[in-house]
Amino acid sequence: MAVRAVRGAVQLERDEAGHMHEQVEELLAAVLERNGLSADDLISIWFTATPDLHSDFPAAAARRIGIVDVPLICAQELDVAGAMPRVVRLLAHVETDLPKSRIAHVYLGAAAALRKDIAQ
Repeated sequence: MAVRAVRGAVQLERDEAGHMHEQVEELLAAVLERNGLSADDLISIWFTATPDLHSDFPAAAARRIGIVDVPLICAQELDVAGAMPRVVRLLAHVETDLPKSRIAHVYLGAAAALRKDIAQ
Protein backbone atom coordinates (compact mmCIF):
# COMPACT_ATOMS: atom_id res chain seq x y z
CA MET A 1 0.00 0.00 0.00
CA ALA A 2 1.40 3.39 -1.02
CA VAL A 3 0.87 6.87 0.38
CA ARG A 4 -0.54 9.21 -2.25
CA ALA A 5 -1.69 12.84 -2.29
CA VAL A 6 -5.02 13.88 -3.77
CA ARG A 7 -5.87 17.49 -4.64
CA GLY A 8 -9.28 19.08 -4.81
CA ALA A 9 -11.09 22.41 -4.80
CA VAL A 10 -14.52 23.95 -4.91
CA GLN A 11 -15.69 27.54 -5.34
CA LEU A 12 -18.44 28.61 -2.96
CA GLU A 13 -21.31 30.81 -4.11
CA ARG A 14 -21.39 32.68 -0.80
CA ASP A 15 -19.63 32.80 2.55
CA GLU A 16 -22.13 31.02 4.81
CA ALA A 17 -21.27 28.15 7.15
CA GLY A 18 -24.08 25.87 5.95
CA HIS A 19 -23.17 26.42 2.31
CA MET A 20 -19.48 25.80 3.06
CA HIS A 21 -20.34 22.55 4.85
CA GLU A 22 -22.45 21.33 1.91
CA GLN A 23 -19.81 22.16 -0.69
CA VAL A 24 -16.86 20.74 1.25
CA GLU A 25 -18.83 17.59 2.08
CA GLU A 26 -19.57 17.18 -1.65
CA LEU A 27 -15.88 17.68 -2.46
CA LEU A 28 -14.77 15.13 0.13
CA ALA A 29 -17.36 12.60 -1.05
CA ALA A 30 -16.19 13.04 -4.67
CA VAL A 31 -12.51 12.62 -3.72
CA LEU A 32 -13.28 9.39 -1.87
CA GLU A 33 -15.64 8.00 -4.52
CA ARG A 34 -13.53 8.79 -7.58
CA ASN A 35 -10.47 7.21 -5.99
CA GLY A 36 -12.23 4.17 -4.52
CA LEU A 37 -11.35 5.27 -0.98
CA SER A 38 -13.05 5.13 2.39
CA ALA A 39 -12.50 7.31 5.45
CA ASP A 40 -10.22 4.56 6.80
CA ASP A 41 -7.80 5.22 3.92
CA LEU A 42 -7.29 8.85 4.93
CA ILE A 43 -4.01 9.77 6.64
CA SER A 44 -4.50 13.55 6.87
CA ILE A 45 -6.18 16.45 5.09
CA TRP A 46 -4.90 19.97 4.67
CA PHE A 47 -7.59 22.55 3.80
CA THR A 48 -7.02 26.09 2.60
CA ALA A 49 -9.58 28.83 2.11
CA THR A 50 -9.26 32.12 0.29
CA PRO A 51 -9.08 35.20 2.56
CA ASP A 52 -12.69 36.16 1.75
CA LEU A 53 -14.08 33.08 3.56
CA HIS A 54 -14.76 33.66 7.26
CA SER A 55 -17.94 31.73 8.12
CA ASP A 56 -16.35 28.48 9.36
CA PHE A 57 -13.41 26.14 9.13
CA PRO A 58 -13.58 23.78 6.12
CA ALA A 59 -12.45 20.96 8.41
CA ALA A 60 -15.75 21.31 10.30
CA ALA A 61 -17.48 19.80 7.26
CA ALA A 62 -15.24 16.73 7.43
CA ARG A 63 -16.07 16.25 11.10
CA ARG A 64 -19.80 16.58 10.32
CA ILE A 65 -19.64 13.59 7.95
CA GLY A 66 -17.80 11.38 10.41
CA ILE A 67 -14.14 11.97 9.59
CA VAL A 68 -13.20 12.27 13.25
CA ASP A 69 -9.97 10.27 13.71
CA VAL A 70 -8.01 11.86 10.85
CA PRO A 71 -5.70 14.83 11.46
CA LEU A 72 -7.11 17.93 9.74
CA ILE A 73 -5.70 21.43 9.46
CA CYS A 74 -6.97 24.66 7.93
CA ALA A 75 -4.91 27.54 6.57
CA GLN A 76 -5.52 30.70 4.62
CA GLU A 77 -4.68 30.76 0.93
CA LEU A 78 -2.37 33.53 -0.34
CA ASP A 79 -4.20 36.79 -1.12
CA VAL A 80 -3.13 37.11 -4.76
CA ALA A 81 -4.64 39.89 -6.89
CA GLY A 82 -7.02 38.46 -9.48
CA ALA A 83 -7.27 35.02 -7.85
CA MET A 84 -10.57 33.16 -7.94
CA PRO A 85 -12.67 34.18 -4.89
CA ARG A 86 -14.39 31.95 -2.29
CA VAL A 87 -12.33 28.82 -2.95
CA VAL A 88 -11.71 25.94 -0.57
CA ARG A 89 -8.85 23.64 -1.55
CA LEU A 90 -7.76 20.36 -0.05
CA LEU A 91 -4.70 18.16 -0.10
CA ALA A 92 -5.50 14.70 1.25
CA HIS A 93 -2.85 12.12 2.05
CA VAL A 94 -4.21 8.61 1.57
CA GLU A 95 -3.20 4.97 1.59
CA THR A 96 -4.05 3.32 -1.72
CA ASP A 97 -2.89 0.77 -4.24
CA LEU A 98 -3.54 3.23 -7.08
CA PRO A 99 -0.46 4.39 -8.99
CA LYS A 100 0.11 8.16 -9.10
CA SER A 101 -1.12 8.24 -12.69
CA ARG A 102 -4.56 6.92 -11.65
CA ILE A 103 -5.21 9.35 -8.79
CA ALA A 104 -8.32 11.41 -9.57
CA HIS A 105 -7.89 15.02 -8.48
CA VAL A 106 -11.30 16.64 -8.03
CA TYR A 107 -12.11 20.23 -8.96
CA LEU A 108 -15.84 20.91 -8.74
CA GLY A 109 -17.80 23.54 -10.63
CA ALA A 110 -15.95 26.73 -11.51
CA ALA A 111 -12.89 25.51 -9.56
CA ALA A 112 -12.12 23.20 -12.50
CA ALA A 113 -10.57 26.26 -14.16
CA LEU A 114 -7.84 26.27 -11.47
CA ARG A 115 -6.16 23.09 -12.71
CA LYS A 116 -7.40 22.18 -16.17
CA ASP A 117 -4.37 19.91 -16.50
CA ILE A 118 -5.45 17.54 -13.69
CA ALA A 119 -9.14 18.26 -13.02
CA GLN A 120 -11.40 15.25 -13.44
